[in-house]
Amino acid sequence: MKITLDISRLVEEGKLTSEEADRLTKLAAHDTASLGINILVGFAVVAIAAGAVALAPAPLTAIGFGLALFAAGFAIALNRVQHWMLLGQIFLVIGALMFGGGAIAYRADLLATMLIITGVFGLAAIIARSSLLMALAVLAASACLGARTGYSHASYSLAIYEPTLTVVVFSMVALIAYQASQRLPAEYARLAITAARTSLLLINFGFWIGSMWGDPLMLMRSLAARDLSSTLMTKPVIPSLVFSVLWAVALLGAGIWAVRANRRWLVNLVAVFSGIHFYTQWFEKLGATPFSVLLGGLVMLASAIALWMFNRRVADRDRA
Repeated sequence: MKITLDISRLVEEGKLTSEEADRLTKLAAHDTASLGINILVGFAVVAIAAGAVALAPAPLTAIGFGLALFAAGFAIALNRVQHWMLLGQIFLVIGALMFGGGAIAYRADLLATMLIITGVFGLAAIIARSSLLMALAVLAASACLGARTGYSHASYSLAIYEPTLTVVVFSMVALIAYQASQRLPAEYARLAITAARTSLLLINFGFWIGSMWGDPLMLMRSLAARDLSSTLMTKPVIPSLVFSVLWAVALLGAGIWAVRANRRWLVNLVAVFSGIHFYTQWFEKLGATPFSVLLGGLVMLASAIALWMFNRRVADRDRA
């Protein structure tokens, strides 16, 4: 456990003697030195690994160095070498990222690759207590269902090939992670909350894509199809209107619960995706005319003011 103390003030108030203050200061200086050494060694190892990968730019090189760093970090964490714990966390995070990047470059088209990456990221997140890796583990799991992102010149793309499965699967993940966060110690509860929040983002992405194109249920139909040509059908089985309505209902329900439970992050998430949902359906139905843009802007401005008032009220209540 770490605590923050104002040594000078405690001495002035007579709550701490000068000898005790000197002892605590020396301990803090020792910890500061250890922290600096950890960071320097971490940067040095990362630089060496990056240089080696640059000299031999092959996926297997990145995988090899990633596994080596991951193993070193795991050994430090397993042996609980307190003065090197930060270094161990650096090794775990960088090692997992290098391994994941190398594996994707090697065979990103295999389901097994994404499953392995999901497992490695999840394991590293738990050992290193890294929220970043936990979020990446959930995102890697979404890739197992065909989720993709892309970039070309001045444009970004998002692809959710299985909107229904994405919504259902990550709704379960979010629920399980949230329930787990209520029972786990604080360090691990934070990871569970990260997993739940990332899942909520993916749920909304699934609804968003489904609200525009529906869902042809390609995966289920391909598994059940006898004729391979039938898997090429792209006609929606679940129409976009169903996603639009269910998304609105889900956002409304989540928003009401978030306000009652004082879940500020979720309130803001609901507000953001409510705006996205509104604009998507608004311009899909009305088109981008001057009147529709003006009216849509006024509606969003009113929503932004309402959200600002809510955040201010919560902040005032927290200070009180």
